[in-house]
Amino acid sequence: MVDMRILLVEPVARKAQETTWHMEKAGFTVDHVNTGHDALGMLKAYNYDLAVMDMRLPDVDGYEVIRVSRAARVPTPVMVLSEERAATAKVKAFSIGADDYVTRPYESMELTARMQAVIRRSKGYSEPTLRAGELELSLDSREVTVHGQNVHLTGKEYMILELLLLRKGMVLTKDAFLNHLYGGMDEPEMKIIDVFICKLRKKLQAAGAGQLISTVWGQGYVLRDEGGQAAMPQPQQSTMHAAVF
Repeated sequence: MVDMRILLVEPVARKAQETTWHMEKAGFTVDHVNTGHDALGMLKAYNYDLAVMDMRLPDVDGYEVIRVSRAARVPTPVMVLSEERAATAKVKAFSIGADDYVTRPYESMELTARMQAVIRRSKGYSEPTLRAGELELSLDSREVTVHGQNVHLTGKEYMILELLLLRKGMVLTKDAFLNHLYGGMDEPEMKIIDVFICKLRKKLQAAGAGQLISTVWGQGYVLRDEGGQAAMPQPQQSTMHAAVF
């Protein structure tokens, strides 16, 4: 990815600083505004690769910014950032022209991967795919295949596999999975992660993917390409919580 220019629309200074830091670390060039009117002005004046937008703005809400920009035929794709997890909010955003919807808190690696997916899709590039052995996961279509055959996963199983692939080779704690699945809201007991992992393993093994997901006792789970056949090196403990905001 070279010289991808992002418009970040975020009214909270701390969040804007953190998000900008992670985006720039991933190679994006970031312009920041904190109001809806400024966002519309920038979108009409400049050709951005992507606008990343909070919905709670001090003048007009993000939905109105998207609606007006689409009415003005601004082609810039828009990724929504929101604390609102309700399906109705997501449906509303997509119905007025949003290209993706990310809920807070989010993990920086997932956010930048999804930004790249939206940009590639908007430019007609081939969809980004995560791989481990014969396993492939499409970030755009959310399809999972093994040896080219579809593997049917539940929403939670898909999210767990996506996170494991994004953090391939790193140990992820059960807390990290809970945060990724529930975002700190109405979290069930931690043992539910063991249940999800067990079911996911069975489906992947039945499809012929092998033993991709390993247990690191007392720490969590890790996904490796060697499928559990070789001796696993000492894994690096994930510091995922430090990148969640």
